[in-house]
Amino acid sequence: MLSLALTTPATADPGTDAAARGHGGHGGHGDFGRATLTGFASLPALTFVPGSEPSGSQLGTEPVNGVTPPFAGQPVQGFSGIVRRGDGTFDVLSDNGYGGKANSADFLLRVHRIKPDFRRGTVRVLGGFDLSDPDGHVTWPLTRADRKLTGADFDVESIVRAFDGTYWIGDEFGPFLLHVSPSGRLLEAPVPLPDVKAPENPFLEGAEPTLGRSKGFEGMARSVDGRRLYPMLEGTVSGDPAGTLRINEFDLRRRVYTGKRWTYTLDGADNAIGDMIAVDRNRFLVIERDNLQGDAAKTKKIYLIDLRRKDLGKTLVADLLDLANPRRLGGFGETFRFPFQTIEDVVILDDRTLGVLDDNNFPFSSGRNPGRPDDNEFITVRLARPLQADPRVYR
Repeated sequence: MLSLALTTPATADPGTDAAARGHGGHGGHGDFGRATLTGFASLPALTFVPGSEPSGSQLGTEPVNGVTPPFAGQPVQGFSGIVRRGDGTFDVLSDNGYGGKANSADFLLRVHRIKPDFRRGTVRVLGGFDLSDPDGHVTWPLTRADRKLTGADFDVESIVRAFDGTYWIGDEFGPFLLHVSPSGRLLEAPVPLPDVKAPENPFLEGAEPTLGRSKGFEGMARSVDGRRLYPMLEGTVSGDPAGTLRINEFDLRRRVYTGKRWTYTLDGADNAIGDMIAVDRNRFLVIERDNLQGDAAKTKKIYLIDLRRKDLGKTLVADLLDLANPRRLGGFGETFRFPFQTIEDVVILDDRTLGVLDDNNFPFSSGRNPGRPDDNEFITVRLARPLQADPRVYR
């Protein structure tokens, strides 16, 4: 079971953290030390939404990792964002479907509610909701006449829940911010990022895109006080130094970008990020990864960053390819590897425990067992020392 001990008083000042004192820097003495696997649960790759529509018709009919498309239903897959609900359940966001705008028109964008059982090593799917635009907030043509949103309309990669129970979702095709109701209904027009357009942007109108394909809002954090969003691009904007990613600030009350912006520098220009979540007012966790899987994977890391520092003071809190596993959880050895191509979900469970999930890219990724589609794995990781987080992020 998860430990939810509170190790930081509500009145503590997070400004005294190590990163703020100048001990950041990946690979340096500010790193936390080796983290430990404390929970393992898995949802089989061949899990489908009960009674759902067929999908995968644009994938051809040749087997992929032993699975032959098309599929009789909508797969419960591609977890690219997570929201902690506080009752042992989580909302998880499926991404655009099968990896691209051209092959995902029959994949319905959906938020699933799941409950991991770390004693049994299983994950239950309790339900969920599809995303839709019945009120016509999207002004360009959608794929479906019923205005259910598909992977050909948006590539959704990050999600947070506002204090009013609504959700904000980060998209890569615009990139756009999407505001939806608790049942998935779009509440207002998609919000564009000023001066940045991806190749799939419907308003590109023949102009050159300023962002690479599928490089929009991959991570997004909500401020602890609920007033701001911090969407983070996965790719470098044209004209910016190679391997740098923009973090922007969005004011939820005024519905505008504030103009504040920070720059995250990847360990290598070919790396990408998977998720971002607030630790307190100034500090955030970021998943950084390479594009490799299985034994070839080299970089699957979680960094602590601090917006008060010019270089963000990257501090390694967990190397997901080198987790201690003294209890041999999941049937693995004393060293546990999370070797997936895309790892896109991190959530703070208590001041020393993180939940981490993979995006299994069904049916394409096979990082755990070559030749077999990856499952959706949910692990819990205990850090070597406390985050000194604002307790509101895990209460």
